[in-house]
Amino acid sequence: MAVIGVVCEYNPFHRGHQLHIEKSRAALGEECPVLCIMSGDFVQRGEAAVYDKFARAEAACRCGADLVIELPLPWCLSSAEGFARGAVHLLASLGATHLSFGSESGALSPLEKLADTLLEPAFLEEVKSLLARDPSLSFAAARERAAQGKLGETALLLRSPNDILAVEYLKALRERNLPLAPLAIRREGAGHDRDAAEGELFSASQLRQLLREGRSIAAQLPASAAAVYDRERAAGRELSDPAALETALLSRLRMLSPEDFERLPDASGGAGRRLWRAVQEEATLERILDAAKSKRYALARLRRMCLCAALGVPAELQRSLPPYARILALNDRGRALLHQLAGERGVPVLTKPAVLRERGGEGERVFELGARAHDLYVLGLPARNRCRPGEDWRSGPRIL
Repeated sequence: MAVIGVVCEYNPFHRGHQLHIEKSRAALGEECPVLCIMSGDFVQRGEAAVYDKFARAEAACRCGADLVIELPLPWCLSSAEGFARGAVHLLASLGATHLSFGSESGALSPLEKLADTLLEPAFLEEVKSLLARDPSLSFAAARERAAQGKLGETALLLRSPNDILAVEYLKALRERNLPLAPLAIRREGAGHDRDAAEGELFSASQLRQLLREGRSIAAQLPASAAAVYDRERAAGRELSDPAALETALLSRLRMLSPEDFERLPDASGGAGRRLWRAVQEEATLERILDAAKSKRYALARLRRMCLCAALGVPAELQRSLPPYARILALNDRGRALLHQLAGERGVPVLTKPAVLRERGGEGERVFELGARAHDLYVLGLPARNRCRPGEDWRSGPRIL
């Protein structure tokens, strides 16, 4: 039987996500289990998630997923390339047979051509040459320009966020020769960071904006997911406004040295020093990001750098691979999948984090980073009684 692998953030899980799972099963078999690799409390765009990782994983398992594994913090806060590499490594290590991803184009062949082109050594040299000739160019813009020279209009797929991730997934599969068959599912509904037209499915970014405005999003959610989020909200565990963490983040950033910023992931080309200067001069996180951004340094990159600085995420970890697979939630089919794949796992599977303290090494180091991130995350929750530190070490998976 096929095992459908999905890389996700589900921030929050909505009807478009449910439709993606349904279409994946329609393509590969209704009985196929769905294994998700999901970001934790902080996500790849460099922000805190609206609901914590356990609630989002539970919502996913109530709406079509069977087993949700956490992508550890260093890879959550990585570039699209690092994010994809860490996630597909876990999927392959846990025995997934297919990688199903949403795509604006929905066409696998041009995405594969792009991935193959981007991996050519001569192509990377062309990108470096473009950056050297025009220092104002961002890496993404230089890459697209070089790709247009080779592939024409196919390169325009690099303007769409889901297609960009799809290309990075395909690159990771090729670079590491992973046995995952790709499956491109056309994304439906509003585009990333765009409001939905009448009758369209809302994007996650639009739903987060509605939550910040204090409005209900229940109509855009599967009923089972809405019930999970209603419970979290009633318990004071909804972080609808990322600004709730601003003071905690700023206090940490102001304590760091220029050298700390220069050692951050993505700090090359002067980005680390530029961000440090902005931290020394500006009063709010928004003004820091505005002062540090440029054509070369995109906001999402700077937001991730700020979080990596505040949480102590070093660049070298993002260049490695996740050393364990931590279960966040599972149902009966997910439990059966774990038993089925017991002899095929390429990484240890965690239900009790305390095991890592006994083993030590890289696994404990990576988990400790995530645990500290959770300690910061809870400081933004309305429920002050939820701010106790160390909860990530004591928490087990949600079993449905």
